[in-house]
Amino acid sequence: MKFTKLPEGTFKEMQMNAGILLDGFTPATGEIKNILGATSGGITFTAIPTYSDFGEDIDNCPTNMKELKNLNSWEAKMAGIFITVSTNLAKTLVSVADIDSEDSTHVIPRNKLESTDFEDIWWVGDYSDLNGEQNGGFCAVHLMNALSTGGFQIQSTDSGKGQFTFEFLGHYSLENPEQVPFEIFVKTGETEGISEVETTEGE
Repeated sequence: MKFTKLPEGTFKEMQMNAGILLDGFTPATGEIKNILGATSGGITFTAIPTYSDFGEDIDNCPTNMKELKNLNSWEAKMAGIFITVSTNLAKTLVSVADIDSEDSTHVIPRNKLESTDFEDIWWVGDYSDLNGEQNGGFCAVHLMNALSTGGFQIQSTDSGKGQFTFEFLGHYSLENPEQVPFEIFVKTGETEGISEVETTEGE
């Protein structure tokens, strides 16, 4: 059938598996930093723009005239469920909090938001049919100036794992108000190189 087809690169352009949440990632090298925690059910990322129609009150102007459409801002969110927690992650989820300097197991909430409460968060997932350890492809989302806006939540279960539902919201900054608080990277994997062991054995 003429239209019952798949794009040629379908199996090379699929994002696979749940991915991981990180506090740092280097797209140029694929280097990951700390994994925030284990998750369940995958991660949801949404980036929704808010628009204004400058022509809505102009006589004889059709609704949604493209030349008069204006993008006001982006709302970027990362949400999911953690099934592990540490003191550092608990602090991040509470968001407006500190770790007690005299007791590293103690998270102390605050009533005042500080600039240090905002953290960059990365979601990185496998991408393409080449997912080797060194040159694997990835799809990555960088959420900038993220703040936990879902609060700290625990749902315990009888004879099961506790769940920590989360939602992070990206924020604009006065330092660079034109910078949208998220960015996306899509990198196709490459064939892994021949190891030194294989090279030696072949000589």
